[in-house]
Amino acid sequence: MAVPGTDAGHTIAGETVHTVLSVPGMHCAGCMAKVERTLGRIEGVATARVNLTARQVAVDHHDTVAVPDLVASLAQAGFEAQPRLDRAEPVSAVRPLMAPLAVAAFACMNVMLLSVSVWSGADGATRVLFHWLSAVIAVPAVAYAGRPFFASAWGALRHGATNMDVPISIGVLLATGLSCYETMTGGKEAWFDGTLMLLLFLLAGRALDAMMRDRARAGVDALLRQAPAGATVVAADGTPAWLPATDLVPGMVMRVAAGERLAADGAIARGASRFDQSLLTGESAAVRADTGDTVLAGTLNLDNPVDVRVGASGEDTSLAEIARLMASAGQGRSRYVRIADRAARLYAPAVHSLALLAFVGWLIAGAELYHALVVAIAVLIITCPCALGLAVPVAQVVAAGALLRRGVLVKDGAALERLAGVDHALIDKTGTLTHGCPVPDAACLAALDGTDAAIALSLASHSRHPLSLALTRALAARGVRTVDLTDVAEIAGRGVEARHGALAVSLGRPAGAEGMAAALSITGQPVRIIRFADALRPDWAEALARLAALGVPCAILSGDNRAAVAEAARITGLPARATASPAEKQAAIADLQAAGARVLMVGDGLNDGPALAAADASIAPGTASDVGRQAADLVFTGDSLLALPRAVSVARATMRVVRQNFALAIGYNLLAVPLAMAGLVTPLVAAVAMSLSSLVVIANSLRLARVPR
Repeated sequence: MAVPGTDAGHTIAGETVHTVLSVPGMHCAGCMAKVERTLGRIEGVATARVNLTARQVAVDHHDTVAVPDLVASLAQAGFEAQPRLDRAEPVSAVRPLMAPLAVAAFACMNVMLLSVSVWSGADGATRVLFHWLSAVIAVPAVAYAGRPFFASAWGALRHGATNMDVPISIGVLLATGLSCYETMTGGKEAWFDGTLMLLLFLLAGRALDAMMRDRARAGVDALLRQAPAGATVVAADGTPAWLPATDLVPGMVMRVAAGERLAADGAIARGASRFDQSLLTGESAAVRADTGDTVLAGTLNLDNPVDVRVGASGEDTSLAEIARLMASAGQGRSRYVRIADRAARLYAPAVHSLALLAFVGWLIAGAELYHALVVAIAVLIITCPCALGLAVPVAQVVAAGALLRRGVLVKDGAALERLAGVDHALIDKTGTLTHGCPVPDAACLAALDGTDAAIALSLASHSRHPLSLALTRALAARGVRTVDLTDVAEIAGRGVEARHGALAVSLGRPAGAEGMAAALSITGQPVRIIRFADALRPDWAEALARLAALGVPCAILSGDNRAAVAEAARITGLPARATASPAEKQAAIADLQAAGARVLMVGDGLNDGPALAAADASIAPGTASDVGRQAADLVFTGDSLLALPRAVSVARATMRVVRQNFALAIGYNLLAVPLAMAGLVTPLVAAVAMSLSSLVVIANSLRLARVPR
């Protein structure tokens, strides 16, 4: 079967193996395409999908294709690779660049100070001395600070290929070598300052880009940490023993205490209890499960101890399946090729051609080899992609900083490009469109008089149940004070019972009530039902209206029960889908994308992880689960949903600035390259011009620093 992103697909019979390789040498769209093509040509490989942010490639291949064969093929293409270790710590992309950047900055400042004296008229022995001092500082600095470019260029050339770093390395080495020649022969000019300035700006752009990539982290590890490390297993003779989760097998019986999470999927063999499934389904209300009912790994047993017969463990649990969905979704989204990467594809051959044309043209015109070489170096330097390299990361960093000051954290700079193009938004209900915590109905609270309200507060304050906590907050905010209770007892599955003087009082689950509710019972009085609702976030109406004005219609996609979702849909007027599983959420996004839509997913729970990873762009509230926050591209920290239209607006403004930056960079090259090829620009002037073009791009990007309120 042919696969997008590979030159060749192969139909494979027999057993298919899924392998994930870490390829740290990938840093652009060209690398990404080359890796996929290389693996796609191997007989027995069905698919090869690169995740550029994680610097990984997922390969589905026949079991006859050994992993070392995949690694060897990538090595021949110039990419070191190794199998991914699931628990390996993420490797920072920016850390290796910090030391070269610091060295380049330090050396550039010092050489510039020496160059000022030469520019000011220093001559004879003084000029030669300053050139030698500059060489002593610059040569080791270039050798060290240029390593990221030299290593990348050599890796490409060694395998008969080229990339953006090849002309950069050639220009830097030629300029340094020619400057050393000028210094040794007592020449008037040396261009160490220009060379170091070039490296400084190139490293700064690459470090900014790597900084944004480092913020993009997969949430799979955080998801898997939701499951406990093991469980207490009861043998046939009744002997209990604790076993690691990896040792659990179907048929074993786990004893799960109240307040404990399940380590595996299974069915209740003995007992009954309520389970908090909010991490998996997004439903805020606990779900009751009796003997024979299915319960899932990662869910929390709330009330009573139960025995659960293991049905699936380890990689076969629902939790592990969500992790796989997230990983596969991330692979798909990583195929989005950024503007800078697309523009970079033509850079290397164009610059090589221009420099070679200038060199050969001046030789044909009768110029000396030295002069033709100087002109070629000037062309290489003046066309160095500093402005091009800074066009995207600087705009992203400035926009991310502006959003951060308004309570929106951008984790992946490339996501701003995806977010700018969204035209549909799917919003989870519980914890996203709503606060995710119950709030007592105002009419129910108003029906409680002073003594009854005090009794209700006293009973609720003795429980940590979510409804009790919500009732405690609401009554305390009204100024209600507690009263003395005696014989207080919290009975699992029933609630809190006590005595107030001669009265028997209780606060518990009402019989037959639908939705979230609590029953207050006082001797001699009718039972009062206190209903709870999950309140919508502030500014929801304005936020939805602004998204609609931006051309982004919204819909509710939730795993919560139909009644709760229907109520939210009635209030907001949005189309809605309830009881959606993680896979169904992911499928809903895929259907919209297949129809040509670009989807923004807004969610908070573990059950939203695959959908957040599959969408073109994703946002999670700061109150989201670890999985939700890590799977999302952006996180908003406040309560207000106005963060959503604000993020979309800033993303679109960012892309407008990026396009302007590219126009400035292209305009600079159209003006500067003919001058350099005509021999009117020295390597030093070329370096200064290149730096000025970068500063213009930076100044244009700084306009994003202000986010309108």
